[in-house]
Amino acid sequence: MTEAAVLAGIGGFLPPARVTNAELGARLGVTDEWIHSRTGIRERRVVAPGTSTADLAVEAGRRALASAGIPTVDAVLVATTTPDHPMPATAPAVAARLGQGTVPAFDLNAVCAGFVYGLATGAALIRGGLVQSVLMIGADVFSSVVRSDDRITGPLFGDGAGAVVLRAGHADEPGALVAFDLGSDGELAELIMVPGGGSRQRSGGQAPAPEEMYFTMDGKRVFAAAVRHMSRSSRVVLERLGRTPHEVDRIVGHQANVRILHAVADQLDVSRDRLVVNIERVGNTSAASIPLALCDAAAAGDLRPGEFVLLTAFGGGLAWGSTALTWPAVSPA
Repeated sequence: MTEAAVLAGIGGFLPPARVTNAELGARLGVTDEWIHSRTGIRERRVVAPGTSTADLAVEAGRRALASAGIPTVDAVLVATTTPDHPMPATAPAVAARLGQGTVPAFDLNAVCAGFVYGLATGAALIRGGLVQSVLMIGADVFSSVVRSDDRITGPLFGDGAGAVVLRAGHADEPGALVAFDLGSDGELAELIMVPGGGSRQRSGGQAPAPEEMYFTMDGKRVFAAAVRHMSRSSRVVLERLGRTPHEVDRIVGHQANVRILHAVADQLDVSRDRLVVNIERVGNTSAASIPLALCDAAAAGDLRPGEFVLLTAFGGGLAWGSTALTWPAVSPA
């Protein structure tokens, strides 16, 4: 069996259209500073009409493959909460458009924790010997499920996609993913939810009300749960690696809210200047947020080969997860 999955390439893609706080605030009756002080966000990207999650995923995947310097992989995974269709999965279409032929391809849904869950799944496929390489993409078009007139959720989310290539390798290589911590709590599923459109409602014979097709969130309870579970999960994965929080050079957390990121750093007793933060420019991009933050940091030189990097995320489900790696010599294409 292979010792480890190794991160070998990275890529990200954002749609070109920007929506600033000033534009959004004019609709919501709030100011730029009101939004920024509560979230850390100044602007977010949104897709043009007719653009789907697969469209973003294909471009991010293409860039990750170019970064890795390989044209094909053995499997394609797409972590998303906003698939192109309820069925089939989005990943097979993405794989086909990327010229990957008939490789296994499937979606997974852990909402904003989807990228870390996807890394764990891809790493398991490689370590189990089923495949030698995986293209793992986190992509979401949250503008399709967020009400633009909702002051709570409207300012938070943006659209985007980020991807990595994993290959079979050794546990002592830079980029090796050898430890994960994952968890969930379905008893609190109602804290983050799109209530309508699923089998529970359809089986009752009632069409969903328009408002039931949009994202809902209990912000205060989510904030507390996110800080608690991301902090605990981070400590667990570091313990499994025999490392301490003080050895972490960079923390790349899910970009949900800058105050959550600050609180996690404080809980770990790690200086906030070790956080990688790009939420100001892109908002919360759900499953895409961690790879997009990695892309930005690597491109800017804020993430250097040899640094010990902690990844941690929290999302609907509730679901959370963490992993850590020594950053390899890879750059976004």
